[in-house]
Amino acid sequence: MQTFKATVLSAKTPKTVAVTVEYIYQHPKYKKILRRKTKLLAHNEIEGIKEGDTVEIVKSKPFSKNKHFMVVKKI
Repeated sequence: MQTFKATVLSAKTPKTVAVTVEYIYQHPKYKKILRRKTKLLAHNEIEGIKEGDTVEIVKSKPFSKNKHFMVVKKI
């Protein structure tokens, strides 16, 4: 099961949060360390999550066309 630490960008829609996951990788040819972000939608059943919070998300069954992750806990 894939779990990620993510930062909440938006919590405006009911039962959905937009999060950003930051990851680091090395360029295959030039060997430079690069930092990248990706924006994901996650299903949220936990009360009290707002913008700027750090949460743990896990890959799950598709909840909709774009939602494939679920918030497990608030860190």
